[in-house]
Amino acid sequence: MFPDMRMMALAFACLASPVAAWDFTPVPICTLFHQGAEMAVMVTHDPAIGEYTIQLSRDAGWPEGDVFSMRFEGPRGLIISTDRHRIEAGDPRTLTVRDRGFGNVLNGLHFNTRAVAVLGDLEVPVSLYGAAAAVEAFRACPGDQLAFAADIQS
Repeated sequence: MFPDMRMMALAFACLASPVAAWDFTPVPICTLFHQGAEMAVMVTHDPAIGEYTIQLSRDAGWPEGDVFSMRFEGPRGLIISTDRHRIEAGDPRTLTVRDRGFGNVLNGLHFNTRAVAVLGDLEVPVSLYGAAAAVEAFRACPGDQLAFAADIQS
């Protein structure tokens, strides 16, 4: 399967089952997943192509917006934003951001208590309770060790 198809298959499999915590799996690609009350969050890294992806899915879908932001609230709060997000053409419930590095995303998930996805006037929160252990496992996923060694210290 193509990477997008694998990610979507995993997302639908996870959405179909009750998920109470942040979960990590190294197969078929390195994946961090959480089903929150208002939104599902899936972070993936495919070492074969060196690309990280975050997909945020919600039943009500996403509005159009020029800039997407994630606000991480807690002891090491930060805000990251991009204009390179996209809402999946075949699934307006899913917003996707791809990049070659996700150190700030992983630090935000690991060291804080809540994340808030912001697009236009819409703000969607997700609890980060229990995310730290899953993020640590994700960082240790094959191919990721060198990419995040410096990020853990920052």
